[in-house]
Amino acid sequence: MAHYRASSEEENMMNRASSRRKIEEKDEEEAMKVAAMEKLQRLPTYDRARKAVLRGITGGFKEIDMKDLGFTERRELFDRVMPMDDEDWHGEYLRRLKSRFDRVSLNLPTIEVRFEDLNLTTEAYAGRKAVPTVMNSFVNVVKGIGTKIGVLRIQKKRISILKDVSGIIKPGRLTLLLGPPGSGKSTLLKALSGKTETGLKSTGKVTYNGHELHEFVPERTAGYIDQYDVHLPDLTVRETLKFSARCQGLGTGYDMLAELLRREKDLNIKPEPYLDALMKASVMKGHKEYVVTDYVLKVLGLEMCADTIVGNHMKRGISGGQKKRVTTGEMLVGPVGAFFMDNIFRWFR
Repeated sequence: MAHYRASSEEENMMNRASSRRKIEEKDEEEAMKVAAMEKLQRLPTYDRARKAVLRGITGGFKEIDMKDLGFTERRELFDRVMPMDDEDWHGEYLRRLKSRFDRVSLNLPTIEVRFEDLNLTTEAYAGRKAVPTVMNSFVNVVKGIGTKIGVLRIQKKRISILKDVSGIIKPGRLTLLLGPPGSGKSTLLKALSGKTETGLKSTGKVTYNGHELHEFVPERTAGYIDQYDVHLPDLTVRETLKFSARCQGLGTGYDMLAELLRREKDLNIKPEPYLDALMKASVMKGHKEYVVTDYVLKVLGLEMCADTIVGNHMKRGISGGQKKRVTTGEMLVGPVGAFFMDNIFRWFR
């Protein structure tokens, strides 16, 4: 049986025809995407914050409600914006995110922390009275009660932990705090994050963008990451981060997104569909916990142990270095903008 073999000219014609079809399909797809985005742009800001334009199952782009986004669609969306095979996926995602904000001249909120003449002191027993024996503990309790009711005079020694400490932490920078053990590093970090321990007397001033700590809620703005890792051992890494995200809430992300959408509409700027959808999912109740958790797991390199229990000294779980990253991730999934990380070197264990 004879076989027909196309000539080189016929092959070139077929290749050109195939190329034209691909170009036409691409142009048609782009036209459908533009039409869907223009329709979305005409909606009020509230509706545009809840809806996005994504590719449908049968092809083409269509408008969908983000509340109806399922697990499969959410995972596909995440993988499209942050492909696994891209080594610089994190940097590329942040550059695309920054480019979108820069196009409408919208600056992300920043925090500058200033502390001036910060002093922290405490009172403690000295000498033999400070030895933690049963007798000393009983006597100290009795003396403490007597001091409060005015029967006995206080016999504690005043100890200065921090003395006249001043400085500035600029926004968008990584500041390293170094010092020998017992020099007051943890105390300073807790004081700056508004978590001064009970029994310490603080003087001086700590401000966030000019506002003192009593003028706002520091826990919603600053996060202190303890040097000790305390977790529920029976929860997996993913469940731990998801629970933390739900407890901390959405923060101001929705307000920022609404302002971004309003400016893009005024300037007639059409955002990238998948990036737009992921940003909307990351601030929407019901999806935010999943999107932010997956993102933090990927950033901290915890994907390989995401479904492993955290564990403790009685139950085998993740390693010590991974626990430190989980402790950090618990704060990263929240709305805080300033992080004070204590004993961060354990990350590399």
